[in-house]
Amino acid sequence: MRQRYLALFTLFASLPAGALTFQTRMENIAWTVEGDQFECRLVQPIDGFGSGEFVRRAGEQPTFRLRSDTNLLGAGSATLLAAAAPWQPGRSDVSLGAVRLARSGVLFTSSQGQASRLINGLMDGRSTVVRNHAGEGGRAMEVRVLPVSFAKAFNDYQLCASKLLPMNYDQIRQTQVAFPRGVELDSNGRARLDVILDYLKADPTVNHIELNGHSDNGGNRLANREDSRRRALAVAEYLVAHGVPETQIIVRFHGERYPLAKNNTAANRARNRRVNIELDRVTPVAKPAEKAVEPSPAGAPAAPAPAAKQL
Repeated sequence: MRQRYLALFTLFASLPAGALTFQTRMENIAWTVEGDQFECRLVQPIDGFGSGEFVRRAGEQPTFRLRSDTNLLGAGSATLLAAAAPWQPGRSDVSLGAVRLARSGVLFTSSQGQASRLINGLMDGRSTVVRNHAGEGGRAMEVRVLPVSFAKAFNDYQLCASKLLPMNYDQIRQTQVAFPRGVELDSNGRARLDVILDYLKADPTVNHIELNGHSDNGGNRLANREDSRRRALAVAEYLVAHGVPETQIIVRFHGERYPLAKNNTAANRARNRRVNIELDRVTPVAKPAEKAVEPSPAGAPAAPAPAAKQL
């Protein structure tokens, strides 16, 4: 371990000639883990630049982000690398391709595949490097996230990830419950609704649910419309029975009008027997305050009642 730390001090010897590097001094490196049920972040601050962070949203695998309020690398194309450690002679850097840098804020977000390779590299002693040649005369500039103490921090990050919800809002806001047979919820449908219920309990800002019932064309139009209504109501009743306020739910039913697939096979007809669920965040509309009615003077005739509107 002592040899490894000493080797870090020779890091600049392995950099491109004249490269300007942003990194935190080894003795000051401190990974932090932040998160909740919706997202976990594993962050290394980078002195004089910003931070490198692995971000895992509920229902997804991690990505890597480089963040800076003042992007000294400059905008444009840069190379993402899992760079070999100086104490591992004979190993070369692994290029993970080009990334496009923004001017500030989140400079780029990697793919999930790139992030997986960066994590494996850090576990193996490699540094995460973003390298650009935008300086004067094509001078190389780079940012480094170092592997010091990464294994322990990654274990804490995995513990956070184990508490994430199964799906995030983007994944769950439009979903379906299938009705392979009839109009009753089956075990798969209830399991899908339980995932939605878990999300609704964790995120009370989601306060509007639209249920759209559908059918195949197996019966006459009126029968199909009734089946789609009963499917939508079955979903609504399940949600209400598990704590969702009935006032937040809108039920619609469409019969056979909007098929997902042609009703020409048993499998396609099963796909069409469904309830589409849409979640949303709706700002409640404040009701205008009622004006107080002043009493009429003694003997004055009462004001006439407003005429009923013709519908």
